Formats: sequence, structure tokens, C-alpha cells
Amino acid sequence: MVYLVYMYEINENLNDDFNTAASLFEKEIPNNELFNLLKNGNIVEKQVAALKISEIGSYNDALILANNLIGQDGKVREAISLKLSEFKTSPFLHQEKIYDIFLQAIIDINGNICRNIISVIEEIKNDDNFTKYFCKKLNSLTCELIEKVKEFNFQDGKYKINKEVFKLYWCLETIYHLAEKFDDKTLKTILSDTKNIDEYTIREKTAKILSKNFDDKTFSQMRLELKQDKNYYVRRF
Repeated sequence: MVYLVYMYEINENLNDDFNTAASLFEKEIPNNELFNLLKNGNIVEKQVAALKISEIGSYNDALILANNLIGQDGKVREAISLKLSEFKTSPFLHQEKIYDIFLQAIIDINGNICRNIISVIEEIKNDDNFTKYFCKKLNSLTCELIEKVKEFNFQDGKYKINKEVFKLYWCLETIYHLAEKFDDKTLKTILSDTKNIDEYTIREKTAKILSKNFDDKTFSQMRLELKQDKNYYVRRF
């Protein structure tokens, strides 16, 4: 009986959500009201508002949008990341507060969000202020994750291990897109560790970064080493 009541409540909630979403999609809503929904709305309202926003008109608008990348339901975060990828040429995204949010978003548990934000980073990476600020923080985060992953006892809970590996994986993917913005010493420190990590997806990302053919003997040696890796997905780079 309790189960039936619970399922009834879920279905009622789903119906309410659908009706709310349909109603919002049918309405012509000014941009300023959509941003207000992003600040104060529920999950459905935020999700629809994100999809309907037609422009970012100010630094405050951009910050409201980006703030919903973290601490929100997954459906909201993904909708926001998609919208940001559409607006990636907007000058209003160039704020340190937003760069900090991007750093958290590239290690989101949802890979689609990571990809969408990396596409934004790919667009703005030629802004020297961005790369000077972001790459330093990305390096710190990557090194912190490397130390955690290196210390893992794979007899421990797999979820914890996979969660941290997943974050490191996406940090390395981001570094691939920003490699030319890192100095060689910093990259060597990172890659000399990640090329030896047991999890093959981390070595794969390391090999991908090294495929950029750096004109440096140390990088060449690392790449040659990974060309002989036991895993095909690593060797292919």
C-alpha cells in the first residue's frame, strides 16, 4: 500500500513537471524573466529557462547562468552547459568567478557537461588573462588528483576510486586543449606521473597530450614509452 502511494506521488510529480515545462515553452518570456527563473525557479523552471534564453546581455547575466553549473540538479547543469557552449563567444563570460566555476564543471560527474564546458574553454583559451588564471588552477587541481590516484589501494571501494580517476581523466582532456598554454616544466611534471598510473584511461589521455609532437627529447621519450603500452587505446596515439 505504501509503495502504491509512493508511485502515485511520483507520477503526479512527473505530470506536474510536464505541465509546467509545456506551459513555459508555449509562453513568450522576456530574457530578464528567464534569468530570474534561473535565480529563483525550481528544477523544471530552471531547465526550461536555460533552453529558452536567447542572449547574454551583461556580466551579471553570464554569472547567473554559470552559477547554475554547480550545486544544481543534473538536468539543470546539463542544460546550462549546453547553453554556455552556444554562447561561448560572449565577452561576458570573461570573469574570474566564472573561470572558477568552469574548473568545477570540467570534473562534473556528467561527461556531457565536461565536454560542453571544454568547448567553451577551447573558444576562450586565447585570452591571456583567462589562461594565466585558469591554467594555474587546473595544474593545482590535476596534481592534487594525481596524488590521490597514485595512493589508491584498489581493494578499497571502487566508486571512490572511479570518481577520482574520472576527475583526473577530464582534467587531462582539458589540458590537451590547453597544452600550448602550459610551460614544458609543468607538463613534464604532470605527464611523468600520469604515464605510469595503472588505470589505462589516464595513460590514454597522457598519450593523447603527447601526440601534439612537442619538440622536446623528454616528451618524445614519454611518447615512445606509451607507444609500447600493453593497452591498445594507449598505444594508438
